[in-house]
Amino acid sequence: MLLSKGFEIEMYTGTPSGDVVGLSDKIVANLEGNFAKEPDSRNVEYITSPSTQYESQLCELLRPRRKIREYLQRLGNYTFIPGSTLSLGGSDRFYRSDPNNPYHEYIEKTYGTTVVTASVHINVGIEDPEVLLRACRLIRVEAPLYLALSASSPFIDGEPTGYHSTRWAVFPQTPAHVPLFESHAHHIRWVEEQLAAGTMQSVRHLWASVRPNGDRRPYDLNRLELRICDLVTDPIALLSITALLEARLCQLIADPQLDPLEMSTLPATTRAEDLLTITAANESAVARSSLDAQLTHWQDGRKILARDWIEEVYQEVWAIAKQNGFNCFLSPVQKILREGNTAQQWLKLHAYGFEPRSIIMQSIQAMSDRELELEDKLCSSPMV
Repeated sequence: MLLSKGFEIEMYTGTPSGDVVGLSDKIVANLEGNFAKEPDSRNVEYITSPSTQYESQLCELLRPRRKIREYLQRLGNYTFIPGSTLSLGGSDRFYRSDPNNPYHEYIEKTYGTTVVTASVHINVGIEDPEVLLRACRLIRVEAPLYLALSASSPFIDGEPTGYHSTRWAVFPQTPAHVPLFESHAHHIRWVEEQLAAGTMQSVRHLWASVRPNGDRRPYDLNRLELRICDLVTDPIALLSITALLEARLCQLIADPQLDPLEMSTLPATTRAEDLLTITAANESAVARSSLDAQLTHWQDGRKILARDWIEEVYQEVWAIAKQNGFNCFLSPVQKILREGNTAQQWLKLHAYGFEPRSIIMQSIQAMSDRELELEDKLCSSPMV
């Protein structure tokens, strides 16, 4: 069984020297494709079509990026900037992509530049709403593991912040309290209550680490959306994180008892809230230390390092990935565990004396080179 998956990729645009420049309004206006503006013009979003096949998703990730790159070169000497925060400057003001959009005005006035981040949202198709809500419960309590693998925002305004994922440390999770939804009916009732109270401006205004998604939320749902990940610029690394997620979901579908509300040994009377408390602390710890964070396991409360927990899940789901033919896409998770995520690699360079601008400039070139390499080797049809 292979699940459908697709991506929403948010990326900064700017100069080869690492300065972020807002160009999303021009990109969306002048390029055909599934491109979208964020409230701030400095990042642009592209969306891949859902597919069960990893090979096709690899090219779906590359093609829009190459298309935007070609357009950026026509505009001037512009490129993509890696990372999930305004690493080298510009966090002091907002650059509206659509000055007449009232929702964008609300975003700017309410949250400021804490929302001007770049990230990747991973969508995985699950048609049965009750299975989907069960999946959201499991991935909600394990979302810190995916952030640990993807962390790529250790700098803001040219300085290290003390976090590996500054994005998740500052991002305004909204509403302030999002429960572990016990059923589809619970989710519908809660969303309707938030809209009536004004704590959500629309059905889209649910900014948590993971949420159920669909074409008519909250009533018609068909996919899990993992929103916690920092931007992962290497498509192979991103697909490996996705493979870990998909294999875990396949495990849950085969074994519904993996539901945290069922399997956790925390006291039944307070289990749901205890799980949320543990998860919030785990997210905070991972935002600071990523793979090296000490976490509390949702199942039995034991302490465990993020990298060790990821390794445990990896070993549990390897056979599932192999049986379904995508273990080769899962295996690069081990490379991230060995070599560190992007934030750890950048901070290591910084400890050796490299300035953030130099690190970002090196990463800009490496990202472009990697795209060309993968395009030549793995995507045989022309980039369009």
